[in-house]
Amino acid sequence: MAYLGLVTVVVRDYDEALAFYTDAAGFELREDTPLGDGKRWVVVAPPGSKETGVLLARADGPAQQARVGDQTGGRVGLFLTTDDFARDHERMRAAGVHFEEEPRHEPYGTVVVFQDLYGNRWDLIGPRTA
Repeated sequence: MAYLGLVTVVVRDYDEALAFYTDAAGFELREDTPLGDGKRWVVVAPPGSKETGVLLARADGPAQQARVGDQTGGRVGLFLTTDDFARDHERMRAAGVHFEEEPRHEPYGTVVVFQDLYGNRWDLIGPRTA
């Protein structure tokens, strides 16, 4: 059966993006392979993720650079699911991640919107509470 392997996030700089995703967001570096001409294949993923990762792709040219931080037109476009919302929310907050709101309880779980270092909007989603 097929699965979703990677989702691309266009970034300004590989190293600053890698620092955010590994240090602040808590992802693991899965691959960092030079491709020549300064390009790299940089993949990060949440710890324990078996299939889907995030490809950090450095913007190439003005059209891609214009999309950095606004790949989804201001909508939340990426969803990070956790088994322990309080733990991960607090760890990310302490690491300086910008949260746009206080956590809220929705029918599908506890959720809060956060931004990556470029302004891309993510949901951190935890299990439903009783």
